[in-house]
Amino acid sequence: MQSLRFTALEGLAGVDTNLPEHNGKITEVFGSNVFAGRIVREYLSDEAYKSLMNSIKNGTKLERKMAEQIASGMKAWAMKKGVTHYTHWFQPLTGTTAEKHDSFFTLKGDGSALETFDGDALVQQEPDASSFPNGGLRATFEARGYTAWDPSSPAFILEQGYGKTLCIPTIFVSYTGESLDYKAPLLKALAAIDKAAVDVCNYFDKNVTKVTPTLGWEQEYFLVDENLANARPDLLMTGRTVVGHAPSKGQQLEDHYFGSIPERIYAYMRDFEEESYKLGIPLRTRHNEVAPSQFECAPIFEEVNIAVDHNSLLMDIMNKVAKRHKLKVLLHEKPFAGINGSGKHNNWSMATDTGVNLLAPGKTPKTNLMFLTFFVNTIKAVHDYADLLRAAIASASNDFRLGANEAPPAIISVFSGKYLYDVLQEVKSRVSNKFDEQDEAILKLDLHRHIPELMLDNTDRNRTSPFAFTGNKFEFRAVGSTANCASAMTVLNTIVAKTLTDFKVEVDGLIEKGEKKEIAIMQTLRKYIVDSEKILFEGDGYSEEWEKEAERRGLQNIKTTPKALDAMITPKAAQLYSETGVYTEKELHARHEILLEDYVKKVQIEARVIGDLATNTILPAAISYLNDLISNIRGLKEIGMGEAAYKAQTQIAAKISEHINVISENVQAMIEQRKVTNKLTDSRQKAIEYCEKIKPYFDIIRYHSDKLEFLVDDKRWALPKYRELLFLR
Repeated sequence: MQSLRFTALEGLAGVDTNLPEHNGKITEVFGSNVFAGRIVREYLSDEAYKSLMNSIKNGTKLERKMAEQIASGMKAWAMKKGVTHYTHWFQPLTGTTAEKHDSFFTLKGDGSALETFDGDALVQQEPDASSFPNGGLRATFEARGYTAWDPSSPAFILEQGYGKTLCIPTIFVSYTGESLDYKAPLLKALAAIDKAAVDVCNYFDKNVTKVTPTLGWEQEYFLVDENLANARPDLLMTGRTVVGHAPSKGQQLEDHYFGSIPERIYAYMRDFEEESYKLGIPLRTRHNEVAPSQFECAPIFEEVNIAVDHNSLLMDIMNKVAKRHKLKVLLHEKPFAGINGSGKHNNWSMATDTGVNLLAPGKTPKTNLMFLTFFVNTIKAVHDYADLLRAAIASASNDFRLGANEAPPAIISVFSGKYLYDVLQEVKSRVSNKFDEQDEAILKLDLHRHIPELMLDNTDRNRTSPFAFTGNKFEFRAVGSTANCASAMTVLNTIVAKTLTDFKVEVDGLIEKGEKKEIAIMQTLRKYIVDSEKILFEGDGYSEEWEKEAERRGLQNIKTTPKALDAMITPKAAQLYSETGVYTEKELHARHEILLEDYVKKVQIEARVIGDLATNTILPAAISYLNDLISNIRGLKEIGMGEAAYKAQTQIAAKISEHINVISENVQAMIEQRKVTNKLTDSRQKAIEYCEKIKPYFDIIRYHSDKLEFLVDDKRWALPKYRELLFLR
């Protein structure tokens, strides 16, 4: 019987790489399926347009009559483009997007048909959605959950096969008002940092009335042939190969990185970029990444809320377009052992409504001091709440990637670059503990000379740092490729908001005591630098020396998700989120429960998959080959050949037999351990035991499976091998 592997390999011959070329300028299609900009202006009255813009800018609630007008204009635009259905598009805690489609079509009492879409349908829906993760916030029989329109993220039209759907970005909350998604807390965090940052900006510029955090994400991903992926149950069910022998040539030569993009992949990239441009996703770059079959795309910076929506939307688009090209997108952080995993670097900054990037140094001492203020406050925030940032990036899949000599370690540290590190040391050493005129002299005469207007060439990119300053932004490199950016962005914006709020309280306190404003700011900055300097690290984050140094400094090195998530339910976390209004304590505990449950389920699935593959695919192939070896040895003996003639076969047979026994024993032991662990009722303890007692079996089974794959002849091995998955085009 022919194996799935050879059937998949035969299917590769039918792949069409001569796909149609897209023509025209990007600007001609960009945003064509988005209800924003000139399209909104065209379909709304002046009154409705101004009301919507005011709601987006200032967060004010729309009047009912304005919602009716906006819904009418939105429907007219959508129907003109062939749309028949609409949906509230939201991001539940499953890590994916969700939608329930309703048609514009309805029947009147007299039986006549018409298309309708009113203000109520735009603003709020009740999608039921009782099966989404809720962490105990509601029982299954309590089905009510509400989606509510987020006007700050524009509606868009999604083209899917034979139909088009109007998608309205929304938040998702329970019947009692608790957030059940990623967007609602993010919006609260953005509101908190807006207020806190504006208050601090007003020390330097009274004209600033709004501060908007910005985000530029970088999406890494793998592409493999669809036929080969379909022949790998582990890839289909878990997103990664739980077993597999690595290819002889992987990324050792680093010849794939920034190399020429293969024709078939280039056609796919152009296709999903075209779809993205229509939806207003401003993709800017594309290139080969380090590992074979690994690639990356990245957009221009946007407001955080919109950037998060665009990234979630992009991941859906990439998967859908891949099917047209007979490809499979792997977004898993570590789909293949022994080669680079995938991350999603989050490049974050803050911009004022006066056009200033708060993390870009300016031309004068005043603006340099403003930059230094926000720079130091961000470092202080990371120092004080490093555990929450670590929790924000924790997942079963990201555990494989963090610290694996290719991604930042689980130790949270900040890289400022030598130039700015020296500036911080200068402030620390030259600003005195007492307030005197010398401090003001330093500020006016020479501090600004240490910070040039452009920092792009003065701050290197430390690839080993989880949180690095890169010229005019911070790059949070530890975020995983499958993650919803909202998780990291909610935490980061919340902790910076809290730190800025505390900073203003301290500065105002000094001013009230009679200190000049600039002196009060400098003294507080010096205190923050001293308090948080242990989080600064300029060296190699991959090294063993750094682990020892970090321990000496008192920095945490939490390598597994179950323990990292503990930070979410500490009194410190509860106070932080309560003061900023981002989460209630009840919501925090619910999310902690959801993430623990998600971890357990994903490891459970992987355990079942690796046990099934070992029992039904790997061992049968090995036993079949072992039987042939035994027959060969017996035949050589029967014709009178000496022991030397079948020595190699005997050794191979012994090794195969050993690996078969070890795999069989460990699969059974893993099953028994899983039965015991599943009886635990404490979610945290169950997650820890899955991590500490069940996952180690994976390594043993995988190791011996790899050895078998190396020994067993090619034709008997059913699963496509790494070299086929990674290098076939």
